[in-house]
Amino acid sequence: MCVDRVMFVSCSVFSSLQERYVDIYSFHINSTVTSRYAITVITSRVANRVNGSKEVHFQVKIPKNAFISKFRMTMEGKTYDGVVKKKEEAQQQYSQAVSRGESAGMVSSVGRTLEEFKTSVTVAAFSKVTFELVYEELLQRQHGKYQLLINTRPMQPVGDFKIDVYIEESPGISFMEVKGELNTNELVNAVTTSRAGDKAWVNFYPTREQQTKCDVCGENGLNGDLLIIYDVERPKPSGELKASDGYFVHYFAPTDVQRIPKNVVFVIDRSGSMSGRKIEQTRLAMLKILGDLAEDDYFGLIIFDRQVEVWKRKLRQATEMNLELAKDFVRMIQARGATDINAAVLKGVEMINKHPEERSASILILLTDGADPTQIQANVKEAIGGKFPLYCLGFGFDVNFDFLNKMALENNGRARRIYEDSDADLQLQGFYESVATPLLTDVQLNYTAAGNLTQTRFSRYYNGSEIVVAGQITDNSLDAFQTEIIAISKNSKVTYQDSVLTKGLAGVLPQHENSIQRLWAYLTVKQLLEKEVALTGQEKETAREEALNLSLKYKFVTPLTSMVVTKPQGEDTQVAHKPKEGEKVKQRQRNYLCLRHPSCHLRQLPLQVDLRFFVVDLVMLISEQNALMMLIVKVQPCLFLHFLSVNDVRFLSSAPDQPKPLCFDLPATSKLRLLMDPSSNFSMSGMLSSKGFRVIALQYKTNHNLELSIGGIHYYDGLNTVTFLWDQKPTNHETDGVAVILRKDELDVTMGTVRVVFFRHKKDGKKFLWPVVQQQPKNVNIQGIFGKNSLKYEELPGSVIKIKDQEVKATWSTATDYRCSSAPVLGCWLVPYTFVLQGELSDFMTCRRCFKP
Repeated sequence: MCVDRVMFVSCSVFSSLQERYVDIYSFHINSTVTSRYAITVITSRVANRVNGSKEVHFQVKIPKNAFISKFRMTMEGKTYDGVVKKKEEAQQQYSQAVSRGESAGMVSSVGRTLEEFKTSVTVAAFSKVTFELVYEELLQRQHGKYQLLINTRPMQPVGDFKIDVYIEESPGISFMEVKGELNTNELVNAVTTSRAGDKAWVNFYPTREQQTKCDVCGENGLNGDLLIIYDVERPKPSGELKASDGYFVHYFAPTDVQRIPKNVVFVIDRSGSMSGRKIEQTRLAMLKILGDLAEDDYFGLIIFDRQVEVWKRKLRQATEMNLELAKDFVRMIQARGATDINAAVLKGVEMINKHPEERSASILILLTDGADPTQIQANVKEAIGGKFPLYCLGFGFDVNFDFLNKMALENNGRARRIYEDSDADLQLQGFYESVATPLLTDVQLNYTAAGNLTQTRFSRYYNGSEIVVAGQITDNSLDAFQTEIIAISKNSKVTYQDSVLTKGLAGVLPQHENSIQRLWAYLTVKQLLEKEVALTGQEKETAREEALNLSLKYKFVTPLTSMVVTKPQGEDTQVAHKPKEGEKVKQRQRNYLCLRHPSCHLRQLPLQVDLRFFVVDLVMLISEQNALMMLIVKVQPCLFLHFLSVNDVRFLSSAPDQPKPLCFDLPATSKLRLLMDPSSNFSMSGMLSSKGFRVIALQYKTNHNLELSIGGIHYYDGLNTVTFLWDQKPTNHETDGVAVILRKDELDVTMGTVRVVFFRHKKDGKKFLWPVVQQQPKNVNIQGIFGKNSLKYEELPGSVIKIKDQEVKATWSTATDYRCSSAPVLGCWLVPYTFVLQGELSDFMTCRRCFKP
């Protein structure tokens, strides 16, 4: 007889165990910023302290805007350098690694602003290895300041830990502050700053004890960001010129310019997929944005689903009365229906084109969470005609961001992803603030004796931003280097001119030699990659080829290149690709993990560990879905595990003559077919959120559509659309075999022979929906997860449940019964969903467009 022995050890314990073997004895980050161009070097020195080979990991996060330009490993006197190659040339090595099941891609996106670089190498007994990574970036001025972001997570306290930042800005530094998780509470004394003229230093030297006791620390050491924020003096309206080794950079950000009144049209997606928190945050952000409009601004509002609705046919001045009326309109926006972006954007263009633009700047802003390129015609570009920029905001990861980006770039704008998070409204406001104050339009920068220039024409210059142009000086024999900037201000055409002696151009110190040349290469590659998106044919190929050649020459890891990292003999080569914006790391799905022994027979267990099966080795299991790490001690031949996702939603299944209900879990992101009766043309589908359903769509016959979201209810009878709000007074609505009865947070719907009651619940501050089928269709061939609601089961000894001829091990658990308005907690037998539904989850999945009737 065996005794149950399963031991779970947390990540921090694992790290402390590992720490005995692998010691990161030095971790340095050195960042040098010269004229906004930052070159950051991360150096990690690691020792294997035991008499045996150990795998040593190097894992760091870098800004998404940066290009990796160097990686090196040094051990036992040998150096292994990463080599930047054309992506196609590295593809064979990459494919071979993937075919072996290895994680060949060393760079992956992490969150909104960071990418993660990781690699590993086997280090011999009592030996050391040094990792060195270099990345480069041009700091962008936003909201009147530059930000240098440094992330650190060495995974253990380090005896010699240092971050050193050196900033040199020849006009002078107007202000500087240090923020971030590494500059709070216990760590504040570890940060020192100093300034002298045009130079500044930031040093972060935490003790080993401080690395374990701060807010973002633990036994694994530091895990957080250091954020250096600063701006520079601007003594000359014509900007700042710097040159070195035949290359120059020009920064232009005038401050003594009056703001230009703007004509802005907001085009807002209200289709069904925007329901719930998306539309709530959009309303919240728009109310704040409307409140920030200046009285001499003109604005328009367009909302769209399958139909386009305008607040007013013409742009209205941002008077107090108009703004209050617009806010009332915004408060009533509800998500519903399908999506017609093409018609909505063209309507916005039409409204702006009909408004006189004299001494004003026009802007068109599109917010959507989905775009089908077939719906957007080339006539958008033709209609805008280069007269004003189009900015596209893509909500979430379901959006076709590539297409939005292309459409924005084709029309002198840019695209930005809005992340589905609690601060989405602040993200929307933040974007608007970056374009809220136009100061100049039609900006053209001209240079004498200069070539290979980066972009020199800009449709708008906004307050708090900065225009940067770099290029090569083609005639070094000239005594003076001349610049001319022509633009349109609020009142007139303006010209800025400057003539600087070439020997008077600000140079760079020897230690920063070639930094301006590298800045030029970096900016050129960035702009070529953006330009290439909107080009076609030979022009597209030419831009790609030029960007590729520069990437290879300056050893930048860009979307066109890869870094091949060759390790010591006997170890696998790794390939580092730069991930695409929004690209998620493809992870192998591991719903069920099985460590098999020849004596084991595979059987599917419930959604938690079955302690009848035990373990014989010391193994580490990682649930990729939830990033859970556990050490499990085994004393029997086999183990089957399933990790319950924190995002699963629990369902109850009851039968009238069964004393105990069954319960099962489904993934929260599922789009499910809930009930379908082909004989009566009735169907009901739903989109799950983390608590319950956020959208439910019903269709009856060919002309009745009902869509519910946590924000409201929309019923379409083939001719008219009726909208209900959950908080409105009780309402009855009947037509052609359909009855809708609305009470507070409860909707009773009858369609033909089917009756369903919907409850709107609230838990942990989040609202969600839950359907209860009160009357099933009479057809015995009904489909959907609620079509299996009266399964009879037999309870056998040993917590075994039997349905028909199938038996499964069950676990006594609890579930909240959202089928009642009071939502009581009930005891239930927890079993796999396949057991209750008598099928796989894919059998009940439905399509996205089903939620846009």
